[in-house]
Amino acid sequence: MAEKETAAVLTDEQLKQLVAESDTGGRKPTGPVAKLIMLTALAWSLFQLWIASPLPYSLGVLVLNDTESRSVHLAFAIFLAFLAYPAFKHSPRDHVPIVDWILALVGVFCASYLFVFYSELSTRPGQPTTLDLVASVAGIVLLLEAARRALGLPMVILATIFIGYIFLGPYMPDLIAHKGASLGKGMSHLWLSTEGVFGVALGVSSGFIFLFVLFGALLETAGAGNYFIKSAISLLGHLRGGPAKAAVVASACTGLISGSSIANVVTTGTFTIPLMKRVGYRPDKAAAVEVAASVDGQIMPPVMGAAAFLMVEYVGIPYTQVLKHAILPAMISYIALFYIVHLEAMKADIRGIPHQHEATFSSRLISFLMTVSGMVILAGIVYYGFGWLKNVFGDASIYIVGVLMMAAYIGLLKFGTRYPELLMDDPDKPIEHLPDAGPTLKSGLHFLLPVVVLIWNLMVEELSPALSAFWATVFLMFILVTQRPIIASFRQRGDIGEAVRQGFQDLLDGLVTGARNMIGIGIATASAGIIVGTVTLTGIGLVMSELVELISGGNLMIMLGLVAVICLILGMGLPTTANYIVVSTLMAPVVVELGAQSGLLVPLIAVHLFVFYFGLMADVTPPVGLASYAAAGVARTDPIKVGVTAFGYSIRTAILPFMFIFNTQLLLIGIDSAWHLFLTIATAILANLLFAAATQGWFMARNRWWEALVLLLVTFTLFRPGFWMDIVHPPYDKLPPTKIMEVVEAAPAGTGLRVWIEGEDLNGKKVSKGVLLPLGAPAPALQRLNAIGLSLMASGDQVDILGVKFGSRAAKLGIEQGFSITALELAAERPAKEWFFIPALVLLALVVVVQRRRARLLADQEPKPAAA
Repeated sequence: MAEKETAAVLTDEQLKQLVAESDTGGRKPTGPVAKLIMLTALAWSLFQLWIASPLPYSLGVLVLNDTESRSVHLAFAIFLAFLAYPAFKHSPRDHVPIVDWILALVGVFCASYLFVFYSELSTRPGQPTTLDLVASVAGIVLLLEAARRALGLPMVILATIFIGYIFLGPYMPDLIAHKGASLGKGMSHLWLSTEGVFGVALGVSSGFIFLFVLFGALLETAGAGNYFIKSAISLLGHLRGGPAKAAVVASACTGLISGSSIANVVTTGTFTIPLMKRVGYRPDKAAAVEVAASVDGQIMPPVMGAAAFLMVEYVGIPYTQVLKHAILPAMISYIALFYIVHLEAMKADIRGIPHQHEATFSSRLISFLMTVSGMVILAGIVYYGFGWLKNVFGDASIYIVGVLMMAAYIGLLKFGTRYPELLMDDPDKPIEHLPDAGPTLKSGLHFLLPVVVLIWNLMVEELSPALSAFWATVFLMFILVTQRPIIASFRQRGDIGEAVRQGFQDLLDGLVTGARNMIGIGIATASAGIIVGTVTLTGIGLVMSELVELISGGNLMIMLGLVAVICLILGMGLPTTANYIVVSTLMAPVVVELGAQSGLLVPLIAVHLFVFYFGLMADVTPPVGLASYAAAGVARTDPIKVGVTAFGYSIRTAILPFMFIFNTQLLLIGIDSAWHLFLTIATAILANLLFAAATQGWFMARNRWWEALVLLLVTFTLFRPGFWMDIVHPPYDKLPPTKIMEVVEAAPAGTGLRVWIEGEDLNGKKVSKGVLLPLGAPAPALQRLNAIGLSLMASGDQVDILGVKFGSRAAKLGIEQGFSITALELAAERPAKEWFFIPALVLLALVVVVQRRRARLLADQEPKPAAA
């Protein structure tokens, strides 16, 4: 054990190298080569800002279509991958070998082939020339080599297996055999079309993800990461297990803007892990808390490890809807981790760190309420004030809003200079006292303004995610350049010229870091496109459904458990974006198809979040969990032990997908009143806290076995009260299909209609399943059905599906022309399922009474300190 711990010890330089190897590239050349890498990264950031801006269309210069921009995007990623990532562990770090220069240049040619020869390729689809094939084969080989360097072997092995499956289809076992494809057909599909490498995933990387990663990098360069950490420590460090609670909150805040769990671990962990160890947490537990918090940062909107933007394309719903559905599970998970940390502190009797100036409870409460009320008033002024401006001044309101934002920025900088500057602390230096919360929070409020701009553009202006991120990034670039000279002026330092120079240096560093952070993501989305292309070319997705159905024997819970395990295995060693693309392409259709056959009809977003959550758990799970290795390096302990402990902490996240698959109210679907919303949120939070208490073996005292079982039963009931009500009363009434027009017309806004269909699919397979038709806004029945892509015809007692629009919501649900509707299901009139909360809360009260009595008895039995 001692040998393992010694081996795990990493210096700060080695930690930075670990993050570099994973996220930005471990090679650090000097001289002209370093400048070339820096200039290329800068050019990539400027290119992405250009294509996201309105300027190409207003000026008519460098207007690129989606395919062309994806091609240039991948060319930048491959070029930087070969220059920044060394081939092997023993490869030189201080210069770029000649072989890598050749690979980089050939890679650029192959990746930009669609951009350079776009017009020629469009005249001969599916008829590749010899040069086309050479460029395609070389491109895929070089992409996989770049993936090996930037992402590791798991992604390469997975992609290679799928490429092999395309060409070796006839030689496969009967269950997964297919007719195979020629080299020309395979390469045309994977490289020369938008079905494979240059498909939706790479398009999302180019169109959305880059801007949000750049936004996060610029925010971090500006000092927001340090501000989040310091604020969390100052607010929570004095509580029981305070540094661990601060780590949870700081990681949640960093997760808002970060697309990498490893970077999150090292950013917050280098400061919080030593603090946790100092107050009494075991090294493996301190590291595990940081891992669990950082990996959960990937499920936290608005970025969600860049998966949020992929969900927009794959599920077909607006970005704001993805955020709405994802926010409650993420909050529940973080609150439960906060509680787990508290339980660990209770078990080990860990105290917090005292404040430098101990304030009374009343003064702390007044300060807190003043801060919160100030932010609420500010938010109200922003929302209603700006809304009023928009109504009165129309298009001119944007300029007025810009002036007001500038005034707020200058005002907050002036306000912040009344308090000491937030400097980065040495994590190894002991902290005797915490910084005061008030001054710490007030010194960096201007960091919140770009986030306000981002959310305003998304929610109020309803701009696209790309344009919203563009304007927020432009504002943030302005802050980076100006904050230092303005602060220097307000603090009367007299070094304004140096401050201006440093501001431009910060901007340059942020733009370069943002691009280098994107190398791995760009390569990952392109490599995952190989898997997506294989699925669309060979139909392996249908085979996966049959395979899981065969193994699970049609049992719904076994099927979901099997899918969860497969997602865990597929996710091992993959970054968040590639992880989501792979599991959503292979496993989401399995859950939809087999669930529909069993009567489990859930919105597509619930299925995608289900597979996404389990794919992410691979970041924690030994032996591959890279986040655990990074945290173990900071904590100087065994990474496998950290992974096991972190997995124990993350079980609370693992139960959430099972719960929201069966109770979609956790995704804020089907909420019909403010009281219903409050009840859903309150019971969901309580349920996850009780689950944490049951699995950690401590509630108000150490749990006995029957108390843990009761807590789990209460958890299940609070999460899924419908289970018990379904036993008492069937949830749905069946109606004949001929009633569909009147049911559709009468359905409230935003509801889903449960419809049972049957028929023969294109492969001649008999299909009988349920689907949940999303009906949208109230309208005549024909209009509502047309909006989701359905045309129907009634013939006697039967309703036939005449047509399904390509790419429509109906098509995504697996409905095909020629199917028949056999039945409709409407929610039955029955008592509200929430009545079962009452017996659950009574059982909980029983456990509370028993444990409080036992806790008092144990306290009385403890030896009293001897009198002096």
